[in-house]
Amino acid sequence: MRFRRIYWTLEQFNGDGSDDVVGIYTSIHDLIESGLPMTRDAANGYRFTLCELDCACAPIASFRSPDFHGIDDALNPLIQNGEISKEEFAELRAAVKA
Repeated sequence: MRFRRIYWTLEQFNGDGSDDVVGIYTSIHDLIESGLPMTRDAANGYRFTLCELDCACAPIASFRSPDFHGIDDALNPLIQNGEISKEEFAELRAAVKA
């Protein structure tokens, strides 16, 4: 198993405009299998954010349902440097479009 330098936070939005973090995942697989199923009842939407581990910096990227605007452009550098595989990205795109 390889050491991940990035992780995904998953937030669910509430009717009053607040949000709750409902999960933190170290792989796209875990985000898809464990996290995204929790969002099926997220009537007000959800967001997943990609963060660098042990870094006091802004998130790498953040994507909000239902359109996940900018996901292709934001994740392309991570695909190019091998942090995310093309297969993982394809699985994520399929999962959020389902």
